[in-house]
Amino acid sequence: MKKIFLAYFSFLLISTNLFAERIKDIGNFEGVRENQLVGYGIVVGLSGTGDKGLAPVMSIANMLQRMGITIKPSDIKSKNSAAVLVTVNLPPFPKNGMKLDALVSTIGDAKSLKGGTLILTPLKGGDGKIYAVAQGPVSIGGFLGGSGGNSVAKNHQAAGIVPEGAIIEKEPEFNLANNNEIRFFLKNPDFTTANEIANKINEFYKKEIAVVKDPSSIKITIPEEFRGDNLPKFLSIVEKIEVVVDNSAKVIVNEKTGTVVIGENVKLSPVAIAHGNLIVTIKTDYEVSQPLPLAPKGSETIVVPKKDVKVEEQKGYLTEIKGASLGEIVRALNSLGVTPTDLIAILQALKASGSLKATLEII
Repeated sequence: MKKIFLAYFSFLLISTNLFAERIKDIGNFEGVRENQLVGYGIVVGLSGTGDKGLAPVMSIANMLQRMGITIKPSDIKSKNSAAVLVTVNLPPFPKNGMKLDALVSTIGDAKSLKGGTLILTPLKGGDGKIYAVAQGPVSIGGFLGGSGGNSVAKNHQAAGIVPEGAIIEKEPEFNLANNNEIRFFLKNPDFTTANEIANKINEFYKKEIAVVKDPSSIKITIPEEFRGDNLPKFLSIVEKIEVVVDNSAKVIVNEKTGTVVIGENVKLSPVAIAHGNLIVTIKTDYEVSQPLPLAPKGSETIVVPKKDVKVEEQKGYLTEIKGASLGEIVRALNSLGVTPTDLIAILQALKASGSLKATLEII
């Protein structure tokens, strides 16, 4: 079998242990996080590509009623509006008047939001309180043309963005420091990494101010000189400290795309593998059968398919592979010369046999 390099398999190699990372890149301080907002709104001004149902019609009637205009929903006959959900990610420490992009997505059968305008929409958080409002023209970055079976579309038409269409009206309540202490949360919980972060912080300040509470959090006592208004300066200094992140041994497999990712800490015990492929070939030829001279009336020429099925099983040889380092594993797996699908099957078999010293995750 022709040798195929692992790079052809979309084989990605990770080597994070060789490089130090800033603390700010591997976690965040307590409370420094995004919050999600959502609201129900109406997009108007569409060119006949809106919803066919009653939801937007009822919403428009209710909106007009709040404006002092009474109208029956049955009197509204329009496909120029669409019911939508508006979502916004509220950044850490938002301030009144800040503008954010709003994502608008249809919830009915509207074909396109091109040319539409989002009407003033309150945006609520998980606590049910309104923190922002959104309004403005919707941009979808595409088009929809034609009708019936003869149509053409570019990009997704049922969702769009209102650039800087959301305005923050209320700031979420938050106290950055509590009792002169603050916690740091790791994105990927790990005892070794948490302990390394605490040690680096303590070495930098030459005193025990950081304590590991669990694999995902570290409690930091704020030095007296940085308490109060000087806290942001202290956090800025801590964020820039570099640590070596220790990752667990993992092999990530994506069967949909044939992608395999192997971590630096993965090891292989000596093992012998025999992997042979079964090839089934189905070939169909067509032969023409014509009537003979002076054939009876009604005879006609017909096409007769002729099928040929062959089964071939390629020989599988035992190959010894082992690897105490990432480079050795790559060379060993390259020597097999297999396809991405076969490689995934081999990795699963290695894990089942206990030879693969890593966690195998299939996504």
